[in-house]
Amino acid sequence: MEAMVKKYQQRFRKVRDEMETWAELQSLLTSQFRNASSIIQRLQVLQDSNNYGEGLRGVAHLQEAVLLKQMESLQKLLLSMNNNLDQFHGIVLSLGRIHRDGRQMIKGGSSQLSFKQLQQRVGVKPSLADCVDGLMLLQDMHCSEYLFVVLGTVVLKIIIVSKLEVEASHEFLAEL
Repeated sequence: MEAMVKKYQQRFRKVRDEMETWAELQSLLTSQFRNASSIIQRLQVLQDSNNYGEGLRGVAHLQEAVLLKQMESLQKLLLSMNNNLDQFHGIVLSLGRIHRDGRQMIKGGSSQLSFKQLQQRVGVKPSLADCVDGLMLLQDMHCSEYLFVVLGTVVLKIIIVSKLEVEASHEFLAEL
């Protein structure tokens, strides 16, 4: 029984490492969202030629070059955000594997454990049932948060596309 609890401790150490990586990615993604939002706000200002001083209005294709540079920065940010989402997904999958393996340890062990054995504690250590429940809870929490982050990224992309469509239609109308 104590050996099995030690195996769960190893799994929880792995979960802790994954959670630390998750927190780092979350902080990075928050910063990337903030930067993307700033670029989107700047795009509106940069498209208005009245925001360029008299001296800059005479520079050929300056407005287009600045807009292009901002769009390139936004594209790089979105690619980086997609890479981070892939890493988030990898963590969710890893937590799912850890939980599944933890359940298998109980079900597929050399001897089937009774309900009483699952509830039994070894010293101050948690019971095996607590370990399995904890792994399930951690996996569920991170899966839900991952889905929320994916949804937020999709919303950001929709906002970008809609802004670009509106700006493109304004340019089209101005040309008419």
